[in-house]
Parts: sequence; C-alpha cells; structure tokens
Amino acid sequence: MDISSVQKLCIDLISSAVQRCRLSEDLCRLSVVLKSSPPIIRVSISDTGTGSCLEEFQDLKCNREGIGTEKWDGLLSIKTTSISDNKIYHYHLNLRGSVSARRLTRLPSILKNDAKFSGTEVCLSISETIDALLNDIKHYFQKMLILKIPSVAAELVIERGDASGLRCQNVFLPNECSPLNFSSSNVERLKSGLEEYVLKHRNSLNNKCDSCFCSREKLKISSGVARSMESHRSPGLIVEAVIAISEHSESLCFRSSGNKTEVLHFKDFSPSSVSIASLNALTSIDWRSYGLTLVSAVDQVDHALIEWESLPPYLHIDMVIHCYHKQFPGKCKYQPDRHLIKKGVKLALDDLKEKHTGLLLSAHAVKLCPRPCKLNCWHHLVI
Repeated sequence: MDISSVQKLCIDLISSAVQRCRLSEDLCRLSVVLKSSPPIIRVSISDTGTGSCLEEFQDLKCNREGIGTEKWDGLLSIKTTSISDNKIYHYHLNLRGSVSARRLTRLPSILKNDAKFSGTEVCLSISETIDALLNDIKHYFQKMLILKIPSVAAELVIERGDASGLRCQNVFLPNECSPLNFSSSNVERLKSGLEEYVLKHRNSLNNKCDSCFCSREKLKISSGVARSMESHRSPGLIVEAVIAISEHSESLCFRSSGNKTEVLHFKDFSPSSVSIASLNALTSIDWRSYGLTLVSAVDQVDHALIEWESLPPYLHIDMVIHCYHKQFPGKCKYQPDRHLIKKGVKLALDDLKEKHTGLLLSAHAVKLCPRPCKLNCWHHLVI
C-alpha cells in the first residue's frame, strides 16, 4: 500500500479529534500513540472531547487500489461515548469495503456504570517502519502550535517494543507558557503563534551566527480579518491573515532564502493544503503598491512559496492564512473564497504600513517621502 495514504488518513483522524475537543466546553486531552512491535505499528488516536458521530467515519475515503492486505487490512477500531451516554460504543470500520452500509460492524458496548465522561479512541494497525509515519505526525503537531488552541493539550507518544522496553515520549502543549488567556481572540492567538514560530524557526536556522539572531524587537507583525455575510446558502466564513517581517543586522544569513516567503495554510483549525483560491488571491494582489515585486507563487502541498524580486537580504517575510466557519461546527462543506483571502492579506499589509513608518512603501511613495522618511524605508537602505 502507498504509505502516504495511511499517513493522510492518520492526519485526518487527528484533525477530527481536534474538532471534537473544540466542541467540548472543558479542557481536553488529545493523545496519539505509536506502538512499534516490528513489523507492526499500532496507531491509537484518542481524545476527551465530545463523542463521535458515525457519519464522520463513514465519509472517510481511502485509495483502495493502493491498499495491500500485507501492509494494512483497512480496518479501524472505534470506541466512542458522549457525556449523556451510559455506554461506550465499539465499532469496526472496514475502509476497504465498497458499500458504505457493509463497512461498519457494531461490537458489544461497555457499560459506564454511571460515570460521566466523553471521548473517542480510533485504532489501526499497519505493517511499516515507524519513522515515516512519525515525521508527518510531528510536523502536523508543530504546525498546530501556531494556532494556540487554548483548551487542548496534545501529546505524541512513541513506544518501541525492543528488548530494553524503552518508551520515548514527546509532549506538545499548545497553551504551554502562553501569555494569552482563554478570552483572547483567534487572530490574537494566531499572531502570537506565528511570532513564536518565526523566532524559533529562524533562530534554529542561524544558531551558528550570533549577529543573525532574531529577537522580538526586530520582528514586525500585523493581522487582517475578513468576514463574509452568513445566509442560508453561505456558512459565513472568516479569513485571518498574519504577516511577520523579521529584520537582521547581517545579510549573509538570509541571502539564499530571504527572497522567499513560506505561506502556511489552515482550514477550520487544522493545517491544510493550499487551495487554488488562495494561490489566485496571492497572485492577484498589487504587491508593487506595497513596495514588493512578486516573481511567483507556487503550491508546495502543505504551504505556498512566494518568491520576491530584489527583497533586501536582511529582511524575511512569513505569512499564515486561516479560513474557518463563522459558526462552529460548520453545517456544510465549503471552498475558501479568493476575494475574502485577498482582502484579509491586504488588511494585514495595510496594518503593517500604518504601524511602521516607511515600511511597505511603493516606489512612487518613496519619491514623495521627506528625507527622514526615506532614511527609514527599506528602498533607501538597499540603494
């Protein structure tokens, strides 16, 4: 079987667990356990959010042509309960089944004995090495930290069944050491998450160069929020865009990559692929009015990569775009709106211009600037 299809399935199952945690009004725990007993890996994804509805699993799709029974039998084991249930329900779902009605098997339930709790556990077993699966899941969790979802504590546990019985555990806590409180808005959390991502990521790339160290004082960050009207035909969408510009005293550190911007994408509070609407929105913006010249915007599957022309080598631009339903959970599926994404990004750019004099000025605006303004704008410093 193409292992990438299993990796995608695991990420989809983790994303569903995140949504169930968001639906809960309590603090929730999300746990992903990879237990390796060569050649088998048992994957367990559990959460203490609201119970699952069977429809979300019935809608799961898998490339049946790529499934080999020697690698995976296509079976998911599902245990779920809601706070009002008096039982834990147990099902087997065969994703290799061709008819939806025959894919689900109901197994004996477990009595809760008047205990009040909710949660879901989904398990599957595959015959594969653990490293390929581990890398994608770790990358997913690292990106999720940018959202700073306040009510979810997530952990990734790796159990290796070797002779020593060694258990390796990695813990990710989205709200760990965060100055934000539960009342902070989603866009405030996104700004804080991108700021920490940039500081950690950039400094890890330049740990051998003290002069290239990126501090909060050298980081300029802004946001824009665009909303659509809610109606019986439209779910009411929100697009949040956050842009961070980091400045460094040495240009050598960023000469090779500083002219490129990684645009991270999220949809409904989970990392997502790059939509055509997003690429169209990015390429349709009049970047020259902000002193930038766009060379290209390319889909890199889990992010878009923008290349700039003549960007000062001591500057680096990072961007994140998040699209989600105004009402949660959304009642219908939707595609991100190009005009809404464009509006959100432009609002973030305008916010940067307003907060920082001389930043993102067009070439025409630079000519009209008085000399003190020119000394602060990047066009003048490049020349």
